[in-house]
Amino acid sequence: MNTVKPQAIYRKDYQPSAYLIRTTELSFDLSEDETIVSSKVHYYQNPNLTSQEPSLFLNGVNLELISILIDGVQPNYQLVDEGLEISDLADEFILEITTRIHPEKNTSLNGLYQSSGNFCTQCEAHGFRQITYYLDRPDVLSVFTVHIKANPSHYPVLLSNGNLISSKPGEVTWHDPSLKPCYLFALVAGDFAVLEDTYKTISGNEVALKIYVESHNIDKTQFAMDSLKRSFAWDEQRFGLEYDLDIYMIVAVDDFNMGAMENKGLNIFNSTYVLANPDTATDKDFINVEAVIGHEYFHNWTGNRVTCQDWFQLSLKEGLTVFRDQEFTSDLHSRSIKRIEDVNGLRTFQFAEDAGPMKHPVRPESYIEMNNFYTYTVYEKGAEVIRMIHTLLGETGFQSGMKLYFERHDGQAVTIDDFVAAMSDANDFDFKPFMVWYSQPGTPEVEVNTEYDTQQQIYKATFKQKSEHTYYLPIRYGLMNQRGEEIKQGVLVLDQNQKTFEFKDIQDEPIPSWLRGFSAPIKLTSNLETEQKIFLCEHDTDAFSRWDNAQALWLDLILKPNSIDEIKLFDAFESILDQETDYSLMSEMLTLPSERFLHLQVDEI
Repeated sequence: MNTVKPQAIYRKDYQPSAYLIRTTELSFDLSEDETIVSSKVHYYQNPNLTSQEPSLFLNGVNLELISILIDGVQPNYQLVDEGLEISDLADEFILEITTRIHPEKNTSLNGLYQSSGNFCTQCEAHGFRQITYYLDRPDVLSVFTVHIKANPSHYPVLLSNGNLISSKPGEVTWHDPSLKPCYLFALVAGDFAVLEDTYKTISGNEVALKIYVESHNIDKTQFAMDSLKRSFAWDEQRFGLEYDLDIYMIVAVDDFNMGAMENKGLNIFNSTYVLANPDTATDKDFINVEAVIGHEYFHNWTGNRVTCQDWFQLSLKEGLTVFRDQEFTSDLHSRSIKRIEDVNGLRTFQFAEDAGPMKHPVRPESYIEMNNFYTYTVYEKGAEVIRMIHTLLGETGFQSGMKLYFERHDGQAVTIDDFVAAMSDANDFDFKPFMVWYSQPGTPEVEVNTEYDTQQQIYKATFKQKSEHTYYLPIRYGLMNQRGEEIKQGVLVLDQNQKTFEFKDIQDEPIPSWLRGFSAPIKLTSNLETEQKIFLCEHDTDAFSRWDNAQALWLDLILKPNSIDEIKLFDAFESILDQETDYSLMSEMLTLPSERFLHLQVDEI
């Protein structure tokens, strides 16, 4: 029985591991009623620490210890709650441990468990400690070699990370040359059908692509394979990032507690995000499959090759990779529709999270249970923070920062500060005022009021932040004249609690289009009148702004019906129906706000 009381873990208390790992060799003997796991791990003292105790704590949960040896001799050790303590250690040693585990009884869906008779793993965030005693932390990286033995009639397919070294019926060896933390370890054993293909990388290397599913689902995998190849090509073209192993595998299982997991070279998916029947799947189904396939593949660099120092940095890999998968979908399909869908979800779910009792920063300062922080804030708001960096630097500057980030940190476990430093150094840009986005919870509220001086032909916009903290944020904008022509556009940087921007030589009072593309995740209120919102719905050159103003008009009609002229509103939408050629955009503009979003706009329901 676990008698340990949950204790809060604080980011400020982070300490590097006293010992690091050169190599990890794992052997699995899988059977129906138990699994024997043997580990042989090469430990050495962390050379970056000047003074340290010759002792080691290894995480371990629900394990039966069979044997333990250090350099062939039984060490001085003690079993404790959730782990194993070893003392009197040398500077460098080989630790061999054999444990017995029961995947067939593991209902947590963490560690090694059985799903529909197949063996499967989920090790992020703390699942590996349910497999063997180990330094289960993301900043300890190792090269892994994995041996798997199982009954070939029951488990003909035996998979793990990396490249296949040897194989015979019932026995395989896999070797992953990449340094990785144990949360990226994966093992799958079972009876699967496989769809196979190849992809030639930009440098000419041929990668074997394999998607494993239950046999009755094999006809639903072709779109996933096509999506995977598009993901490879897009990451090469947009980010210059190439795959680095000989094989890339996806396994789809029904019982998987996350949507998908980016284990190095062996992604494990919930079947929902891989299977698409061409006879019944909708366009939305196909795009969702493509996006999730892309997201997990993009983790190969943003999450695997460069990973997190600790779990407080979760948004380093997830926020950045969500941004990348959003851009993937935008580049392949409609950028405006993708942006509308993402912002709609952000406002509906993440803004609600930010306004509730569970609000937390993109980078939390403490946690008791890490799994509680796989949230809209860490993922979606984290992606919006990355998007603001992209907006401030532009595509060229952002790519320069990404290149420097990988040059500095490939094969390392790093922090959000390391990522931002690369962006800063590559562009000579001071991001210190920007970091409040990572440290503060809540959704910033900003108010903008405008005035026009007819004689001097100066248009002024005064932005005021209502939040306790001053946020550094980009406001993408456009100014339209009465003929529907854009006379100015660009990005304003709001870096003060209150700031006034002046636009000179403006011949007539313009109609402003603020926060184009939702350039910052804020709540913006303005002094735009109903007629101006209608005008922007019809004439704005920014598709997101057209949709956003349509949503504002629908909200006014529903919540404040006396404030709006229904005839003018519906005449405007009739005009849009007659003239708009982008039917997807028109559909979004005519769609009413969701009931859930409406609930967020009122104090009482």
